[in-house]
Amino acid sequence: MRLWKPGSPSSNPGSPAPEAIARLLPEIAALEARAGAGKFEEALKREIGRRMERLADGVLAYRRHHVHRTLENPPAAWSEGNTRLLDYGATHRAARVRGARAVLVVPSLINRWEVLDLTAEKSLLRAMAARGLRPYLVDWGTPNAEERCFDTAAYVARLERAIAFLAKRARRAPAVMGYCMGGTLAVALAARQPRRVAGLALLAAPWDFHADRTGQAFLVASGPLLAQVADKVGELPVDILQTLFWSLDPWLAVKKFGRFLGMDQQGDSAREFVLLEDWLNDGAPLAGPTARECLIGWYGENTPGAGKWVVNGRRIVPSKINVPSLVMIPSGDRIVPPLSAAALADPVKGLRNATRLDLPLGHIGMVVSSRARDLCWTPLLEWLSNIPAKQRR
Repeated sequence: MRLWKPGSPSSNPGSPAPEAIARLLPEIAALEARAGAGKFEEALKREIGRRMERLADGVLAYRRHHVHRTLENPPAAWSEGNTRLLDYGATHRAARVRGARAVLVVPSLINRWEVLDLTAEKSLLRAMAARGLRPYLVDWGTPNAEERCFDTAAYVARLERAIAFLAKRARRAPAVMGYCMGGTLAVALAARQPRRVAGLALLAAPWDFHADRTGQAFLVASGPLLAQVADKVGELPVDILQTLFWSLDPWLAVKKFGRFLGMDQQGDSAREFVLLEDWLNDGAPLAGPTARECLIGWYGENTPGAGKWVVNGRRIVPSKINVPSLVMIPSGDRIVPPLSAAALADPVKGLRNATRLDLPLGHIGMVVSSRARDLCWTPLLEWLSNIPAKQRR
Protein backbone atom coordinates (compact mmCIF):
# COMPACT_ATOMS: atom_id res chain seq x y z
CA MET A 1 0.00 0.00 0.00
CA ARG A 2 2.76 2.52 0.87
CA LEU A 3 4.13 2.16 -2.64
CA TRP A 4 0.75 3.20 -4.03
CA LYS A 5 0.22 6.26 -1.79
CA PRO A 6 1.49 9.62 -3.08
CA GLY A 7 3.69 11.20 -0.44
CA SER A 8 4.65 7.97 1.30
CA PRO A 9 8.37 7.41 2.03
CA SER A 10 8.54 4.64 -0.57
CA SER A 11 6.74 6.47 -3.36
CA ASN A 12 8.36 8.32 -6.23
CA PRO A 13 6.49 11.57 -7.00
CA GLY A 14 8.01 11.67 -10.47
CA SER A 15 6.61 8.26 -11.39
CA PRO A 16 2.80 8.19 -11.72
CA ALA A 17 1.01 5.06 -10.55
CA PRO A 18 0.29 2.54 -13.29
CA GLU A 19 -3.06 3.23 -14.91
CA ALA A 20 -4.75 0.13 -13.45
CA ILE A 21 -3.62 1.07 -9.92
CA ALA A 22 -4.48 4.75 -10.41
CA ARG A 23 -8.08 3.82 -11.16
CA LEU A 24 -8.27 1.93 -7.85
CA LEU A 25 -6.89 4.68 -5.62
CA PRO A 26 -10.22 6.50 -5.01
CA GLU A 27 -11.92 3.21 -4.13
CA ILE A 28 -9.06 2.25 -1.81
CA ALA A 29 -9.26 5.62 -0.08
CA ALA A 30 -13.02 5.19 0.43
CA LEU A 31 -12.55 1.70 1.88
CA GLU A 32 -9.91 2.95 4.29
CA ALA A 33 -12.16 5.81 5.35
CA ARG A 34 -14.97 3.38 6.20
CA ALA A 35 -12.81 0.68 7.79
CA GLY A 36 -10.37 2.89 9.65
CA ALA A 37 -6.71 3.70 9.11
CA GLY A 38 -4.60 0.66 8.34
CA LYS A 39 -7.51 -1.78 8.16
CA PHE A 40 -7.47 -2.08 4.39
CA GLU A 41 -3.72 -2.66 4.39
CA GLU A 42 -4.09 -5.41 7.00
CA ALA A 43 -6.84 -7.07 4.96
CA LEU A 44 -4.69 -6.85 1.85
CA LYS A 45 -1.79 -8.55 3.61
CA ARG A 46 -4.08 -11.33 4.82
CA GLU A 47 -5.39 -11.88 1.30
CA ILE A 48 -1.87 -12.01 -0.13
CA GLY A 49 -0.93 -14.53 2.55
CA ARG A 50 -3.98 -16.64 1.75
CA ARG A 51 -3.16 -16.70 -1.95
CA MET A 52 0.48 -17.58 -1.32
CA GLU A 53 -0.62 -20.46 0.89
CA ARG A 54 -3.01 -21.65 -1.80
CA LEU A 55 -0.21 -21.43 -4.37
CA ALA A 56 2.02 -23.60 -2.17
CA ASP A 57 -0.77 -26.14 -1.69
CA GLY A 58 -1.44 -26.22 -5.43
CA VAL A 59 2.22 -26.77 -6.31
CA LEU A 60 2.44 -29.57 -3.74
CA ALA A 61 -0.70 -31.24 -5.16
CA TYR A 62 0.78 -31.01 -8.65
CA ARG A 63 4.08 -32.54 -7.56
CA ARG A 64 2.26 -35.45 -5.91
CA HIS A 65 -0.03 -36.14 -8.87
CA HIS A 66 0.40 -39.57 -10.46
CA VAL A 67 -0.30 -38.60 -14.09
CA HIS A 68 2.50 -38.57 -16.68
CA ARG A 69 2.50 -38.47 -20.47
CA THR A 70 2.29 -42.07 -21.72
CA LEU A 71 1.98 -41.73 -25.51
CA GLU A 72 4.54 -43.71 -27.46
CA ASN A 73 6.59 -41.55 -29.80
CA PRO A 74 6.71 -42.55 -33.48
CA PRO A 75 9.95 -43.71 -35.13
CA ALA A 76 12.58 -41.29 -36.37
CA ALA A 77 12.94 -41.07 -40.15
CA TRP A 78 16.05 -38.86 -40.14
CA SER A 79 18.49 -37.44 -37.63
CA GLU A 80 21.41 -35.06 -37.41
CA GLY A 81 23.19 -34.35 -34.13
CA ASN A 82 20.53 -34.38 -31.44
CA THR A 83 17.79 -33.40 -33.90
CA ARG A 84 15.36 -36.06 -35.16
CA LEU A 85 12.44 -36.13 -37.56
CA LEU A 86 9.62 -38.15 -36.00
CA ASP A 87 7.36 -39.73 -38.61
CA TYR A 88 3.78 -39.33 -37.38
CA GLY A 89 2.60 -41.19 -40.45
CA ALA A 90 3.18 -44.28 -38.32
CA THR A 91 0.28 -43.27 -36.05
CA HIS A 92 -2.52 -43.58 -38.62
CA ARG A 93 -3.09 -45.64 -41.77
CA ALA A 94 -4.54 -42.65 -43.65
CA ALA A 95 -1.16 -40.89 -43.54
CA ARG A 96 0.66 -43.79 -45.17
CA VAL A 97 -1.23 -43.84 -48.45
CA ARG A 98 0.67 -43.01 -51.60
CA GLY A 99 0.71 -39.31 -52.33
CA ALA A 100 -0.07 -38.16 -48.76
CA ARG A 101 1.10 -34.57 -48.28
CA ALA A 102 4.27 -34.47 -46.18
CA VAL A 103 4.34 -31.66 -43.61
CA LEU A 104 7.51 -30.55 -41.85
CA VAL A 105 6.41 -29.43 -38.36
CA VAL A 106 8.81 -27.01 -36.67
CA PRO A 107 8.28 -26.34 -32.93
CA SER A 108 10.08 -23.80 -30.78
CA LEU A 109 13.68 -24.33 -29.69
CA ILE A 110 12.70 -23.58 -26.07
CA ASN A 111 9.58 -25.46 -25.02
CA ARG A 112 9.63 -29.01 -26.33
CA TRP A 113 7.26 -30.36 -28.96
CA GLU A 114 5.06 -32.57 -26.75
CA VAL A 115 2.34 -29.91 -26.49
CA LEU A 116 1.51 -30.88 -30.10
CA ASP A 117 1.03 -34.51 -29.02
CA LEU A 118 -0.10 -34.26 -25.40
CA THR A 119 -2.71 -37.05 -25.28
CA ALA A 120 -4.36 -39.27 -27.87
CA GLU A 121 -7.39 -36.94 -27.81
CA LYS A 122 -5.41 -33.69 -27.78
CA SER A 123 -2.78 -34.29 -30.41
CA LEU A 124 -2.62 -31.94 -33.38
CA LEU A 125 -0.01 -34.21 -34.96
CA ARG A 126 -2.19 -37.32 -34.78
CA ALA A 127 -5.16 -35.33 -36.07
CA MET A 128 -3.05 -34.35 -39.08
CA ALA A 129 -2.20 -38.00 -39.72
CA ALA A 130 -5.85 -39.04 -39.38
CA ARG A 131 -6.76 -36.39 -41.97
CA GLY A 132 -4.42 -38.04 -44.50
CA LEU A 133 -1.48 -35.67 -44.08
CA ARG A 134 1.94 -37.08 -43.20
CA PRO A 135 3.53 -34.90 -40.50
CA TYR A 136 7.24 -35.15 -39.76
CA LEU A 137 8.00 -33.45 -36.46
CA VAL A 138 11.34 -31.76 -35.74
CA ASP A 139 12.44 -32.95 -32.31
CA TRP A 140 15.28 -30.53 -31.51
CA GLY A 141 16.41 -32.51 -28.47
CA THR A 142 18.88 -30.96 -26.02
CA PRO A 143 21.89 -29.16 -27.56
CA ASN A 144 25.05 -31.27 -27.56
CA ALA A 145 28.56 -29.76 -27.41
CA GLU A 146 28.50 -28.78 -31.08
CA GLU A 147 24.92 -27.48 -31.02
CA ARG A 148 25.66 -25.25 -28.02
CA CYS A 149 27.58 -23.14 -30.57
CA PHE A 150 24.58 -22.83 -32.93
CA ASP A 151 23.08 -19.50 -33.90
CA THR A 152 19.70 -19.27 -35.66
CA ALA A 153 21.41 -19.61 -39.06
CA ALA A 154 22.78 -23.02 -38.03
CA TYR A 155 19.30 -24.19 -37.05
CA VAL A 156 17.82 -22.94 -40.33
CA ALA A 157 20.59 -24.78 -42.20
CA ARG A 158 19.59 -27.95 -40.37
CA LEU A 159 15.98 -27.40 -41.42
CA GLU A 160 17.16 -27.03 -45.01
CA ARG A 161 18.79 -30.45 -44.86
CA ALA A 162 15.70 -31.94 -43.22
CA ILE A 163 13.36 -30.60 -45.88
CA ALA A 164 15.72 -31.81 -48.63
CA PHE A 165 15.39 -35.30 -47.14
CA LEU A 166 11.58 -35.02 -47.04
CA ALA A 167 11.32 -33.65 -50.58
CA LYS A 168 13.31 -36.61 -51.84
CA ARG A 169 11.35 -39.11 -49.77
CA ALA A 170 7.92 -37.72 -50.70
CA ARG A 171 8.97 -36.95 -54.30
CA ARG A 172 7.39 -33.53 -54.04
CA ALA A 173 7.76 -30.37 -51.96
CA PRO A 174 6.41 -30.72 -48.40
CA ALA A 175 4.35 -28.13 -46.61
CA VAL A 176 5.91 -26.50 -43.54
CA MET A 177 4.11 -25.70 -40.29
CA GLY A 178 5.86 -23.61 -37.64
CA TYR A 179 4.65 -22.98 -34.10
CA CYS A 180 5.87 -20.03 -32.02
CA MET A 181 9.64 -19.53 -32.52
CA GLY A 182 9.54 -22.49 -34.89
CA GLY A 183 7.38 -20.34 -37.16
CA THR A 184 10.02 -17.61 -37.24
CA LEU A 185 12.63 -20.17 -38.29
CA ALA A 186 10.19 -21.58 -40.87
CA VAL A 187 9.90 -18.15 -42.52
CA ALA A 188 13.68 -18.13 -42.99
CA LEU A 189 13.49 -21.67 -44.41
CA ALA A 190 10.86 -20.59 -46.94
CA ALA A 191 12.93 -17.55 -47.91
CA ARG A 192 16.00 -19.68 -48.55
CA GLN A 193 14.30 -22.75 -50.07
CA PRO A 194 11.07 -21.54 -51.74
CA ARG A 195 11.02 -24.36 -54.33
CA ARG A 196 11.08 -26.97 -51.56
CA VAL A 197 8.22 -25.40 -49.55
CA ALA A 198 4.76 -26.08 -50.98
CA GLY A 199 2.97 -24.03 -48.32
CA LEU A 200 3.76 -22.28 -45.07
CA ALA A 201 1.43 -22.42 -42.04
CA LEU A 202 2.45 -20.21 -39.12
CA LEU A 203 0.88 -20.57 -35.68
CA ALA A 204 1.57 -17.65 -33.30
CA ALA A 205 4.92 -16.95 -34.97
CA PRO A 206 6.64 -13.80 -33.64
CA TRP A 207 8.07 -11.42 -36.23
CA ASP A 208 7.83 -7.73 -35.33
CA PHE A 209 9.24 -7.74 -31.81
CA HIS A 210 8.61 -4.01 -31.32
CA ALA A 211 4.98 -4.01 -32.49
CA ASP A 212 3.74 -4.41 -28.91
CA ARG A 213 6.17 -4.39 -26.00
CA THR A 214 3.51 -4.56 -23.30
CA GLY A 215 4.71 -6.74 -20.44
CA GLN A 216 8.26 -7.01 -21.79
CA ALA A 217 9.91 -4.50 -19.43
CA PHE A 218 11.79 -7.20 -17.51
CA LEU A 219 12.93 -8.90 -20.71
CA VAL A 220 14.11 -5.65 -22.30
CA ALA A 221 15.94 -4.53 -19.15
CA SER A 222 17.59 -7.88 -18.47
CA GLY A 223 18.34 -8.87 -22.08
CA PRO A 224 21.96 -7.63 -22.27
CA LEU A 225 22.83 -9.22 -18.91
CA LEU A 226 21.22 -12.54 -19.88
CA ALA A 227 23.11 -12.48 -23.18
CA GLN A 228 26.35 -12.20 -21.18
CA VAL A 229 25.27 -15.17 -19.06
CA ALA A 230 24.63 -17.19 -22.23
CA ASP A 231 28.06 -16.22 -23.56
CA LYS A 232 29.84 -17.38 -20.41
CA VAL A 233 27.80 -20.53 -19.74
CA GLY A 234 27.44 -21.52 -23.39
CA GLU A 235 23.66 -21.69 -23.11
CA LEU A 236 20.72 -19.96 -21.49
CA PRO A 237 19.55 -22.40 -18.79
CA VAL A 238 15.96 -23.57 -18.53
CA ASP A 239 15.44 -21.91 -15.13
CA ILE A 240 16.25 -18.49 -16.60
CA LEU A 241 13.95 -19.10 -19.55
CA GLN A 242 11.17 -20.01 -17.12
CA THR A 243 11.77 -16.74 -15.24
CA LEU A 244 11.34 -14.81 -18.49
CA PHE A 245 7.99 -16.49 -19.15
CA TRP A 246 6.97 -15.86 -15.53
CA SER A 247 7.73 -12.14 -15.94
CA LEU A 248 5.01 -11.85 -18.60
CA ASP A 249 2.36 -12.48 -15.92
CA PRO A 250 3.76 -12.80 -12.38
CA TRP A 251 0.34 -13.70 -10.90
CA LEU A 252 -0.40 -16.45 -13.41
CA ALA A 253 1.08 -19.18 -11.20
CA VAL A 254 -1.07 -18.07 -8.25
CA LYS A 255 -4.22 -18.15 -10.38
CA LYS A 256 -3.61 -21.40 -12.21
CA PHE A 257 -2.52 -23.45 -9.19
CA GLY A 258 -5.47 -22.05 -7.26
CA ARG A 259 -7.79 -23.31 -10.00
CA PHE A 260 -6.00 -26.66 -9.98
CA LEU A 261 -6.74 -27.13 -6.27
CA GLY A 262 -10.45 -26.71 -7.01
CA MET A 263 -10.50 -29.44 -9.65
CA ASP A 264 -11.48 -33.06 -9.21
CA GLN A 265 -7.95 -34.46 -8.90
CA GLN A 266 -8.96 -37.64 -10.73
CA GLY A 267 -10.80 -35.83 -13.53
CA ASP A 268 -9.77 -34.97 -17.08
CA SER A 269 -9.18 -31.29 -16.30
CA ALA A 270 -6.68 -32.08 -13.55
CA ARG A 271 -4.99 -34.67 -15.75
CA GLU A 272 -4.56 -32.18 -18.60
CA PHE A 273 -3.32 -29.51 -16.20
CA VAL A 274 -0.58 -31.83 -14.92
CA LEU A 275 0.49 -32.86 -18.42
CA LEU A 276 0.68 -29.25 -19.55
CA GLU A 277 2.61 -28.23 -16.45
CA ASP A 278 5.04 -31.11 -16.99
CA TRP A 279 5.57 -29.84 -20.53
CA LEU A 280 6.15 -26.27 -19.38
CA ASN A 281 8.70 -27.42 -16.80
CA ASP A 282 10.61 -29.68 -19.18
CA GLY A 283 12.07 -27.17 -21.61
CA ALA A 284 15.50 -27.30 -23.18
CA PRO A 285 18.31 -24.77 -22.68
CA LEU A 286 18.91 -22.35 -25.53
CA ALA A 287 22.27 -22.48 -27.29
CA GLY A 288 24.43 -19.50 -26.29
CA PRO A 289 24.74 -17.77 -29.70
CA THR A 290 21.01 -18.30 -30.39
CA ALA A 291 20.12 -16.85 -26.98
CA ARG A 292 22.25 -13.75 -27.66
CA GLU A 293 20.72 -13.34 -31.12
CA CYS A 294 17.17 -13.59 -29.77
CA LEU A 295 17.72 -11.32 -26.76
CA ILE A 296 19.79 -8.63 -28.47
CA GLY A 297 18.94 -9.07 -32.15
CA TRP A 298 15.27 -10.01 -32.05
CA TYR A 299 13.89 -8.43 -28.88
CA GLY A 300 16.44 -5.63 -28.61
CA GLU A 301 16.99 -4.51 -32.22
CA ASN A 302 13.94 -6.13 -33.86
CA THR A 303 16.06 -7.50 -36.71
CA PRO A 304 13.24 -9.67 -38.21
CA GLY A 305 10.59 -6.94 -38.07
CA ALA A 306 13.01 -4.31 -39.37
CA GLY A 307 14.03 -6.50 -42.32
CA LYS A 308 17.60 -6.81 -41.03
CA TRP A 309 17.70 -10.49 -40.06
CA VAL A 310 20.36 -12.16 -42.18
CA VAL A 311 20.52 -15.96 -42.37
CA ASN A 312 23.52 -17.53 -44.07
CA GLY A 313 24.05 -14.50 -46.26
CA ARG A 314 20.41 -13.85 -47.17
CA ARG A 315 18.29 -11.07 -45.68
CA ILE A 316 14.90 -12.52 -44.69
CA VAL A 317 12.21 -10.26 -46.13
CA PRO A 318 8.66 -11.69 -45.93
CA SER A 319 7.36 -9.55 -48.80
CA LYS A 320 9.74 -11.38 -51.12
CA ILE A 321 8.34 -14.80 -50.17
CA ASN A 322 5.58 -15.90 -52.55
CA VAL A 323 4.84 -19.31 -51.00
CA PRO A 324 1.12 -19.89 -50.18
CA SER A 325 0.89 -19.03 -46.49
CA LEU A 326 -1.55 -19.23 -43.60
CA VAL A 327 -0.92 -16.87 -40.67
CA MET A 328 -2.88 -17.91 -37.56
CA ILE A 329 -2.99 -15.29 -34.80
CA PRO A 330 -4.45 -16.12 -31.36
CA SER A 331 -5.95 -12.88 -30.03
CA GLY A 332 -5.46 -13.93 -26.39
CA ASP A 333 -1.75 -14.66 -26.77
CA ARG A 334 0.35 -13.36 -23.85
CA ILE A 335 3.60 -14.96 -25.02
CA VAL A 336 3.67 -13.71 -28.62
CA PRO A 337 1.74 -10.41 -28.85
CA PRO A 338 -0.85 -10.66 -31.64
CA LEU A 339 0.58 -7.55 -33.31
CA SER A 340 3.98 -9.24 -33.53
CA ALA A 341 2.55 -12.27 -35.35
CA ALA A 342 0.22 -10.12 -37.47
CA ALA A 343 3.21 -8.44 -39.12
CA LEU A 344 3.63 -11.57 -41.28
CA ALA A 345 0.14 -11.00 -42.73
CA ASP A 346 0.60 -7.27 -43.33
CA PRO A 347 -0.58 -6.40 -46.88
CA VAL A 348 2.60 -4.40 -47.59
CA LYS A 349 5.43 -5.83 -45.51
CA GLY A 350 4.11 -9.33 -44.84
CA LEU A 351 4.16 -12.54 -46.84
CA ARG A 352 3.05 -11.95 -50.44
CA ASN A 353 0.55 -14.81 -50.62
CA ALA A 354 -0.83 -14.90 -47.07
CA THR A 355 -4.24 -15.77 -45.64
CA ARG A 356 -4.82 -14.36 -42.16
CA LEU A 357 -6.92 -16.13 -39.55
CA ASP A 358 -7.54 -14.57 -36.14
CA LEU A 359 -8.49 -16.98 -33.37
CA PRO A 360 -10.17 -16.18 -30.01
CA LEU A 361 -7.64 -18.42 -28.25
CA GLY A 362 -4.36 -18.18 -26.36
CA HIS A 363 -0.84 -19.20 -27.31
CA ILE A 364 -1.10 -22.68 -25.80
CA GLY A 365 -4.88 -22.89 -26.05
CA MET A 366 -4.73 -22.77 -29.83
CA VAL A 367 -3.27 -26.28 -29.85
CA VAL A 368 -4.68 -27.98 -26.73
CA SER A 369 -7.77 -26.19 -25.42
CA SER A 370 -11.30 -27.58 -25.65
CA ARG A 371 -11.97 -25.21 -28.59
CA ALA A 372 -8.69 -25.86 -30.41
CA ARG A 373 -10.04 -28.61 -32.63
CA ASP A 374 -12.90 -26.53 -34.02
CA LEU A 375 -11.26 -23.12 -34.16
CA CYS A 376 -7.65 -23.96 -35.04
CA TRP A 377 -7.11 -27.59 -36.07
CA THR A 378 -10.00 -27.82 -38.53
CA PRO A 379 -9.17 -24.74 -40.65
CA LEU A 380 -5.44 -25.54 -40.44
CA LEU A 381 -5.87 -29.12 -41.70
CA GLU A 382 -8.28 -27.96 -44.39
CA TRP A 383 -5.76 -25.42 -45.62
CA LEU A 384 -2.85 -27.87 -45.58
CA SER A 385 -4.90 -30.47 -47.45
CA ASN A 386 -5.71 -28.03 -50.26
CA ILE A 387 -2.30 -26.53 -51.02
CA PRO A 388 -1.71 -26.75 -54.79
CA ALA A 389 0.85 -29.43 -55.64
CA LYS A 390 4.26 -28.29 -56.80
CA GLN A 391 6.01 -30.03 -59.64
CA ARG A 392 7.82 -33.15 -58.54
CA ARG A 393 11.59 -32.83 -58.39
